[in-house]
Amino acid sequence: MIRNVFLHLRIPFSVFLLPVYLFALSQTPAPDLLMAWWSLVIIHLFLYPASNAYNSYYDKDEGSIGLLEVPPPVSKELLYTSWLLDILAVFIALWTGMGLSFVLYLIIYGTISKAYSHPVVRLKKYPLLSWCIVGVFQGAFTYLATVQVIGQLPVAELLQARYLIPALICTSNLWAVYPLTQVYQHEEDARRGDLTFSRLVGIRGTFLNAALFFSLSFTGFLFYFLTYGSANSLIVLVLCMGPVLAYFGYWWRAVLRDQEEADFRHTMRMNLFAGIGLNIFFGALCLYHF
Repeated sequence: MIRNVFLHLRIPFSVFLLPVYLFALSQTPAPDLLMAWWSLVIIHLFLYPASNAYNSYYDKDEGSIGLLEVPPPVSKELLYTSWLLDILAVFIALWTGMGLSFVLYLIIYGTISKAYSHPVVRLKKYPLLSWCIVGVFQGAFTYLATVQVIGQLPVAELLQARYLIPALICTSNLWAVYPLTQVYQHEEDARRGDLTFSRLVGIRGTFLNAALFFSLSFTGFLFYFLTYGSANSLIVLVLCMGPVLAYFGYWWRAVLRDQEEADFRHTMRMNLFAGIGLNIFFGALCLYHF
C-alpha cells in the first residue's frame, strides 16, 4: 500500500516542471539562496506530488498516466497523503518565514489543483478552461511566486515587463506541452466523460497547437533575451532545444502516418527530451547568474 501511494506521488514527474523554477531563479536579482532552497523543496517535493496524488485518487486511472505505464490501485491513504503534503507545504513555508504571499500561492495552487480533479467541480472536463488554468498556474503564477519569494520582492514589483514576459513564456510552453500529455488518453478520458483539450481539438490539432505555442515561446525568448539579457543565451537555447524540436518533428510526422503513434511511450519521450533540454538551458543560466 505504501509503495502504491509513493508511486502515485510521481515525484520524478516534478523534474518536467523544474524548468519554471530554474528560469525564475536565473532571472531573480540578488536571490536569497536559503529561500531558493526551501521554495525548491516545497514546490517540487510537497506541492506537485500532492496535486498528483489528489488527481490520481479521483481519476482512478486504469490506463497509463504520467510516468506510470501501469498505475497501481488507489486507496483512501492516497487522498490523506495528498492533504498531508499540502498542509506540510504551508507549515514549512510559515516556519521558514517565506512570507504571506508565498503561503497564499501554495493555498491557491492547492485549491485549484483540487478543483481540477474533484468530481463536484472537475475543471478537467472543461477543455478550454482546464488548458488555460494549467498553463497559467503551473507556468506564470508559479514563476512569479518563485521570483517573489527568492528575491523577497514586493508583489507590485512583479508587474514589470522583465518579470511578466518570462512568466508568459512559461505559460506558453505549458500550453504547448500539456495537451501532448493527454494525446494518448482519449479513450480513457471518453469513458470518464472528460472532454480534455486534446480530445476537443483531436490528435492533429494537438500537434498543431504545440507547434503554435512552441513558436510563440521561442519568439518570447528572442524578445526577452535581446531586451533584458544576452544574445548568447539564444545560442545556448538553440543548442539545448534543437534535439527537442527535432524529436517533436519526427513524432508529428509519425503520427500523421499512423495515429497509433500518439501513445504513452512517445509522449513520455517527448516529456523527457523537453525536460532535459529546458533544465540544461535554465541550469546554464543559473550558473551564469551566480
